[in-house]
Amino acid sequence: MPLSRRGRGSRLAGSRAATSSLPRATALSPKSTGRGALSISHAQLLTQRRHSSEQVPPASEPQADFRSGKWLQEPATGDARDSRQALRARMSSKHRICSQEEVQEEVVIPCAYDSDSQSVDLELSNFETIKKGSSSIELTDLDIADIPGLHCEPLSHSPRHLTQQDPLSEAIVEKLIQSIQKVFNGELKGELEKLKFLGNLSSLSQALPYDETAKSFIHSHIADIVHTLNVLVQEERPHSLSSPVRQEVFVTIADLSYQDVHLLFGSEDRAELFSLIIKSIITLPSVRTLTQIQEIMPNGTCNTECLYRQTFQAFSEMLQSLVVKDPHLENLDTIIKHLDPWLQSVKDHERERVTASIAQVLKCLSRHLILKLPLRFQRLGHLVALMALLCGDPQEKVAEEAAEGIHSLLHITLRLKYITHDKKNQQSLKRALTKCREFLELYSSAAKCFYSCPFRIAQVFEGFLDSDELCQFIMTTFDTLKNLKHPCIQRSAGELLLTLAKNAESQFEKATDALYEVFLGNRLRAATFRLFPQLLMTLLIQIHHSIGLTMSDVDIPSGLYTEQEVPSEVTPLCFAMQATKTLLLRTCCLQEFNIMEKNKGWALLGGKDHHLQGVFLLANALLERNRLLAQKVMYLLVPLLNRGNDKHKLTSAGFFVELLRSPVAKRLPSIYSVARFKDWLQDGNHLFRILGLRGLYNLVGHQEMREDIKSLLPNIVDSLRETDEKIVLSAIQILLQLVRTMDFTTLAAMMRTLFSLFGDVRSDVHRFSVTLFGAAIKSVKNPDKKSIENQVLDSLVPLLLYSQDENDAVAEESRRVLTICAQFLKWKLPQEVYSKDPWHIKPTEAGTICRFFEKKCKGKINILEQTLMYSKNPKLPIRRSAVLFVGLLSKYVDHNELRRMGTDWIEDDLRDLLCDPEPSLCIIASQTLLLVQMARAKPKPKQRVNWLQKLMGRSSA
Repeated sequence: MPLSRRGRGSRLAGSRAATSSLPRATALSPKSTGRGALSISHAQLLTQRRHSSEQVPPASEPQADFRSGKWLQEPATGDARDSRQALRARMSSKHRICSQEEVQEEVVIPCAYDSDSQSVDLELSNFETIKKGSSSIELTDLDIADIPGLHCEPLSHSPRHLTQQDPLSEAIVEKLIQSIQKVFNGELKGELEKLKFLGNLSSLSQALPYDETAKSFIHSHIADIVHTLNVLVQEERPHSLSSPVRQEVFVTIADLSYQDVHLLFGSEDRAELFSLIIKSIITLPSVRTLTQIQEIMPNGTCNTECLYRQTFQAFSEMLQSLVVKDPHLENLDTIIKHLDPWLQSVKDHERERVTASIAQVLKCLSRHLILKLPLRFQRLGHLVALMALLCGDPQEKVAEEAAEGIHSLLHITLRLKYITHDKKNQQSLKRALTKCREFLELYSSAAKCFYSCPFRIAQVFEGFLDSDELCQFIMTTFDTLKNLKHPCIQRSAGELLLTLAKNAESQFEKATDALYEVFLGNRLRAATFRLFPQLLMTLLIQIHHSIGLTMSDVDIPSGLYTEQEVPSEVTPLCFAMQATKTLLLRTCCLQEFNIMEKNKGWALLGGKDHHLQGVFLLANALLERNRLLAQKVMYLLVPLLNRGNDKHKLTSAGFFVELLRSPVAKRLPSIYSVARFKDWLQDGNHLFRILGLRGLYNLVGHQEMREDIKSLLPNIVDSLRETDEKIVLSAIQILLQLVRTMDFTTLAAMMRTLFSLFGDVRSDVHRFSVTLFGAAIKSVKNPDKKSIENQVLDSLVPLLLYSQDENDAVAEESRRVLTICAQFLKWKLPQEVYSKDPWHIKPTEAGTICRFFEKKCKGKINILEQTLMYSKNPKLPIRRSAVLFVGLLSKYVDHNELRRMGTDWIEDDLRDLLCDPEPSLCIIASQTLLLVQMARAKPKPKQRVNWLQKLMGRSSA
């Protein structure tokens, strides 16, 4: 296939000259043929264009351009689709013809171009014809004046830069298919082969509207095409630009998109391709760096700067091809999702590229906006916040591109809200439109001034955003303080916090007004109750983000305080904390507020290491005092738990897991609870592991959830090996609830792990591991008792010695579980076991205990060896008891067996203890050493006992 069809020389000529360093898609609309021009569908319009050869010279009309800071008169050169066709024509290539779209009933915004006023005419009186079945709408054109500065440029019936093209013959189609198929079965080795493949694929797309063979081939090989394009992009050098392959990949994807073949939507591999493509263009070095690289390493006659502009132009046009026919705004939502992380890039040239890309997408969409319900764009509030804040970007080019994007976004928002607003809220829409008009009229003579002020932009948009979108806006604003460190951007976000600060400082009861200001001026009390879940979680997350920050960290601009300076003790944390308190008071959560006050909850909430404890306390208070409100918060959090950074997720997760004690938690599908907690148990952040276990513990209280939780038993048992005490204790709490339902294999594995925790330096871990061990023994079923007997026998000595622990709770629990072990073995323990007195002050009782266990354990375990191991225990009471017990055992063990085994290993350990700094231990070790030596020499038992009693200073009575 000849490659001349994709000539490179004139590619740059298709870019409109602009002051921005980025190429621009010329998306200006042609002159309208009269009012009502938009009543024709875009599909019909394209059909007319394909069947017409008339060429209409471009007309001149006003266009908003914020790169130059004023309203410019620019020649209209067609929409984004037309720009692409003109670009192709100048490359002497065959035109790619858009397939005929099936004409469907569509919802069209009654918006037309007024040749006299050159402004938007929102014909609200036509609303009834769109919202069929609705009651009479009283809004008319007389109620709402034209919105200044917004120019709706409808699509024209006239073709732009289009030439008629003959269909491809069957023979050519077959050759193209064969050539493409060879690539799927082989590999592309050189640049020419890659370009030939892309050219063939793009050419074949022309035949899709009329050739069933081409259509069948393309649709049956989507996966192959996506894979091949993925490979092509990956093979391009990530930090240089010396090949037109990237550019042609973008062109090919666009050509197929116009034929309703979407390679970037619909499956995981397509989404990966989309992400890869975006990364490949956005992360390229700056143009200056690319040029320097070319100077150092020349790559032939290719001009790097020229190639970059052509490539970016193709990328921009590819994105626009995705929204030209996007009646549900689903594609726009996906595009913003993929581009969103790059909008917050710390690299100026990356931020500039993605901002320019979004601006052009929005501009193209605003000119092709034909909506059909339902609408699936879920990121309006988020996008408004980001673009508005970028209007204050320190990089002038970024700010200019963002301003142009905001201009188009406002146009889209007006039309979107017009089509979706509820008939009951018509007065609200009317007020919002009036406010929008007033603001734009106020700044009509200084458009650049208006679009460079994020707070003013927010004031215009706030009337059109619903509660969820308002929440998106504020959360995005807060996140900006953390993610974008540019002072100008932080200053823009800080203006909202400053408004809160002014009101909070002046009068406490008016702090709610500041809260309303943060939420874009919504001063309705009813809205506060309605938005309580969003408001509460937004403020709690902001508290977490604000911990440790000062006013200099958020760079609140100087000069905005007219009467007083910001006190040095005032911090962003103060603002968020004050607003949270006010929210509780103004929404009648007085008991919750009181619980926080009494339990030092506010200090916990604002503490670096105790924030989650404060979150737990507030969540429990809300659940205890206002279950309905707590449930609303819980349902709000379900989709938010995996969003944002770690601080965002931790605060949301902390509140969520506490609310799972609510009875309605059992209605949640396990995918939103148990499955999510499984992921958290494997998270690298120990706080998420704690929250995962805490959530499971709250869920295990619901009998209906236990079966699902049992699937996580191996993960929970593994948590017993954690070094974090909270994780181990949380795991033990859950296992105590599930121990009776465990299978024997899991039960035995858990008991082995618990045995390793006997004597843990963390006293609570030690005590509760003993508790769970006892519960496990009681849960063993009769057929399995013989298999577990050895584990029970091995636990006797540790439990017996730890009954002498200095921690009374550990000692008491050891005695209790020792009793359980004895019952399991069908033994009856002597009463001396339950004495709380230390053995070294009552050696007679110790002797009775020793005689009992030596007799019962004979031939089953080496009780002497086990006891001697504890002579090195770090705890003095345990070392002392172990040494004393060894001495007593030497009296009752078989002396012949003792001589056969040898006592050197015992005597060596005892000699090491003679230098212990504790006198009582030294004395007992010395006495025990003598007793062992006497046992080896077969002394008389009576002499040994009397001697021991004398040494201990006690009578035998």
